Amino acid sequence: MARGRAAGWARVARIVLAPLLVAAILWWADPRRVLHEVAGAQPAWLLAGLASSALANFVSAQRWRALAGWLGHRIGAFAAAGLYFRAVAINALLPGAIVGGDVYRAVALNRRGLPALEAGLSVFLDRLSGLWMLVVLGAAAAAWGVADATATAVALAPAALRAPGAGALAALAACLLAAPALGIVVLRRLGATIAAQATTGNGWRARVAAIAQHRGAWRQYALQVVASLGVQLLSIGAFALGGRALGIELPAWSWAAVAVPVFLMATLPVSFGGWGTREAAAVVALAAFGIPAASAVGASVLYGLFALAQALAGGVLLATDPRERRATAPR
Repeated sequence: MARGRAAGWARVARIVLAPLLVAAILWWADPRRVLHEVAGAQPAWLLAGLASSALANFVSAQRWRALAGWLGHRIGAFAAAGLYFRAVAINALLPGAIVGGDVYRAVALNRRGLPALEAGLSVFLDRLSGLWMLVVLGAAAAAWGVADATATAVALAPAALRAPGAGALAALAACLLAAPALGIVVLRRLGATIAAQATTGNGWRARVAAIAQHRGAWRQYALQVVASLGVQLLSIGAFALGGRALGIELPAWSWAAVAVPVFLMATLPVSFGGWGTREAAAVVALAAFGIPAASAVGASVLYGLFALAQALAGGVLLATDPRERRATAPR
């Protein structure tokens, strides 16, 4: 009872705090200046940013589809994309950032026949894959920028990135890239041990062991590297194009470095669709590159509007597709 009441209060707090957080960031950056920045955005760059963002989500859907197939459930490319864009709509409508949409995807796969453990794992691994590659790419890009000895690059690179040095940042990127490979080896050995100790063939331990022993793990790792790299390049590109629409000119590596805190903060389950936390991170991260708060918030707002446009399309799918309603109706 007490636990349920606490969870209810937590939901109410998120609903109340999310718009307050957005309002606070806008007030800090001066809402009139932010509105002026966004209103003056160049349409061509906006269209390019929207296209890049939409393509990033489509590739994300195919990455998730590959994981679901590896875990035992085949789903069509466009069916996976439909589910993914519906999840984008849920993320925009419900408090909790990405949590609501991720739960929806797991439930949708489960109701299509994939066991709950595997369905949840497909969504978890998909989300983890994206965040992992985001940090890898950000560290590699920062190393590239810090290693550039030109006067412009030296002046642009923030002290926080110059302090560890290009070598340390490159080593971090390499270690993070290789970490899943080590994880595969460890999980396979643990899986064999768990399988030997499991008392029943249908228990959760036996199922975890079976998943750890799935064939094609190395192929799936390679596929996730390529797909997640594509997703993050497109997502960072959308962010940079939104900034370019406002006249922000930064080298590509700096956008990749800035995207790490901005995108990570957007996943915190304290807002609607990342609004507020994303803008706060953008102000801090872009300030390190000399970008004013109003411009930083404006770029983040445009990136959020790209997602919101896709959420509207996903919302239409949720509301009008009878096949989806039948597929997700309780059995």
